[in-house]
Amino acid sequence: IAVNVSPRQFKQPHLAQTIRNILESTPLDAECLELEITESTLIDDASKFIDTLHTLKTIGVKIAIDDFGTGYSNLAYLKDFPVDRLKIDKAFVNWLENDPANLAILKAIIVLGHSLDKKVVAEGVETKNQYDFLASIGCDELQGYYFSHPLPESEFEALVLSHHQQVHSTNRLSS
Repeated sequence: IAVNVSPRQFKQPHLAQTIRNILESTPLDAECLELEITESTLIDDASKFIDTLHTLKTIGVKIAIDDFGTGYSNLAYLKDFPVDRLKIDKAFVNWLENDPANLAILKAIIVLGHSLDKKVVAEGVETKNQYDFLASIGCDELQGYYFSHPLPESEFEALVLSHHQQVHSTNRLSS
């Protein structure tokens, strides 16, 4: 489960303890929770936030930097942030077909992420061309309307079950 954490929430002094308490009162395993924190949140006071990130990691929570590439962060901090994923902002994906500079930025973010042992996710994938290109340059995960628009819970469950059944049927046929 991925949860966006606002800059205001992230600055709360007892954020990690609050998350620990919530996890202890629910059946969700910590490693199944991913907190998405915008790049701009982290650059406000990076040294202070690194401590919070490390505390969250000791709980077992996954951390993603959301909207990566849109802030003016010091890339030197990136090696210090204990994050699992970089989520490339959809602005780069939207213009990848029309702007060669965006292609270069996308490739650079993916190489940077992989060299730091981070998964890279592209947000805002809406076309087959975007999907094909991002997959071809090694982006680990893709998300966007190309796969599905937001759905009510019941329709989402049906979509997941249908996908699971397709995968299971394909695996049975290939064995």
